[in-house]
Amino acid sequence: MALCPECDTDLDLDEDVLEEGEIVSCPECGSDFEIVTTSPLSLNPLDEFDDDDEEEAGDEEEDERDY
Repeated sequence: MALCPECDTDLDLDEDVLEEGEIVSCPECGSDFEIVTTSPLSLNPLDEFDDDDEEEAGDEEEDERDY
């Protein structure tokens, strides 16, 4: 049994089929988590923007300044 780190809702995850790096979502609060380890199960909250989104946003700002 895994609990959502944000709202303590039971995530009802089948720990036998989970893989590290997989993304799971809480059905109650909608938060997304990355599975860091499967034994023991450890979840890492995902930020609203991941690293790729931040880099793209930075590139767009640079493009605007060139004009």
